[in-house]
Amino acid sequence: MKPHKIRIAIYPGSFDPITYGHIDIIKRACFLFDKVIIAVAVNPQKSPLFSQEERVDMIEKSITEFSGVQVDSFHGLLVEYAKEKDATAIIRGLRAVTDFENEMQMALVNRKLDENIVTTFLMTHDKYSYLNSSIVKELISLGGDAKCFVPLHVNKRLIEKLRKQ
Repeated sequence: MKPHKIRIAIYPGSFDPITYGHIDIIKRACFLFDKVIIAVAVNPQKSPLFSQEERVDMIEKSITEFSGVQVDSFHGLLVEYAKEKDATAIIRGLRAVTDFENEMQMALVNRKLDENIVTTFLMTHDKYSYLNSSIVKELISLGGDAKCFVPLHVNKRLIEKLRKQ
């Protein structure tokens, strides 16, 4: 019998900041894969609120309940990063039909670059289908509370960063 190859998936994103919607996708990915690498994308064309190090730290503190999950960061082509990590899949979360068009386009490009890496689409729980990091940041900046959308430590960091500007 052939030995079982560890199934590794990459869950890329900006995670600026991580939300309960992201955590829901991580939880679902853990059922499908032996190892999930949450890969914080470093994109010089974007200006995230939190530094790469802050985002990695917030994610690490948010996923302590999961085994087989690690946090990393990368820049450059996602497919090259996935090959470097010996991953066979890329996880993409979908909230609504509107997400699908852009995600499908990226999945097809990634397949063209390496057909051995499969994109796996996971639907978020319906209670998070409207949630994204931008909404959370806007809510906090306008004096609201996002405890129901992000872990408490993330909510605290958002308040510290957005309300002192």
